Amino acid sequence: MDSSNSIVISNIYYMLTYAFQVLRQSNYDEVASEPFDNIQDLFAAILSKGIAQQLKQGLHREYIERTEDLSVMHGRIDISGTIRNLAQDRKLLSCEYDELSENNIFNQILKITALLLLKEDSVREESKTALKKEMLFFAGVDEIDPFLIRWDMLRFNRNNQSYRMLLNICQFVLEGLLLTTDEGNIKLAQFLDEQRMCRLYEKFILEFYRKEVPEVKANASRIEWQLDDGMSTLLPTMQSDIMLTQGEKTLIIDAKYYSHATQVQYGKHTLHSSNIYQIFAYVKNQDVGNTGNVSGLLLYAKTDEEITPDMDVVMSGNKISAKTLDLNCDFASISDQLKRIAKDYFKSVE
Repeated sequence: MDSSNSIVISNIYYMLTYAFQVLRQSNYDEVASEPFDNIQDLFAAILSKGIAQQLKQGLHREYIERTEDLSVMHGRIDISGTIRNLAQDRKLLSCEYDELSENNIFNQILKITALLLLKEDSVREESKTALKKEMLFFAGVDEIDPFLIRWDMLRFNRNNQSYRMLLNICQFVLEGLLLTTDEGNIKLAQFLDEQRMCRLYEKFILEFYRKEVPEVKANASRIEWQLDDGMSTLLPTMQSDIMLTQGEKTLIIDAKYYSHATQVQYGKHTLHSSNIYQIFAYVKNQDVGNTGNVSGLLLYAKTDEEITPDMDVVMSGNKISAKTLDLNCDFASISDQLKRIAKDYFKSVE
């Protein structure tokens, strides 16, 4: 599923605003009102606004260790380095000291992402001009190889918390759009890959229900295996995408973002069998006591296929459904679709 045929680019922005609440701040208002023809232009606009805001607060600085030959002592003496200087008849002390610097991984990621976006013809001049001006403040920040970034090693704290959304955007760009040409050059793909869009799709739906449907409790809850005996250490973790709860009723939603929502066997369109097995396992293990109060929904992002999932069945006393969410329409319609799902299951939802 590529972004051009299946989802309005501006809707990706709205999905991001739910996934990252900071995008609802007033300094991003202009982004919300702009039309975007491609994903790079959207990310460039978000990034330029975010970096501008960060520059007002000040770039994050960290202590880095430096070693330098000096005429007077500063910090700690590097014995081996000083001996080497003396052997070379250089009357200098080799000193090690910590320096507060903007040249850290957080700013390096911002810089390489901005530089890649600046190379893209699809990014409008307005965003390019803003990014170029902002990069003047990154003169002392190194360029890094985007393929070597260890995203799992990034640690956020009180001092760098404002970078969290920006680096998530950078990760979308660098992991979801990064390609290498046959000549070895780095360029950006036209569309986010399916895996990255699936993660955004899941996060968007969860955060939408948390904000827009307060009558229900929305979480991404872990589901425990209901075992008669034995240990569960070898069983896989059951982690729901979205679990909506109100009173005794629960709806488990498994969000699916596929190029093809159905599979074809012997000329017949069917749901992916693994999807059905998964949601059934979630529902039956969540419904302790077999009350029938737990239902499951496979919510597919609508594709360009003629046949789209639309199914309601009862399996062993629990309702299992498969529906599609049309993302290729105005956001108000997307909102209505999601609210209707909650209203159909939880009758008290407005």
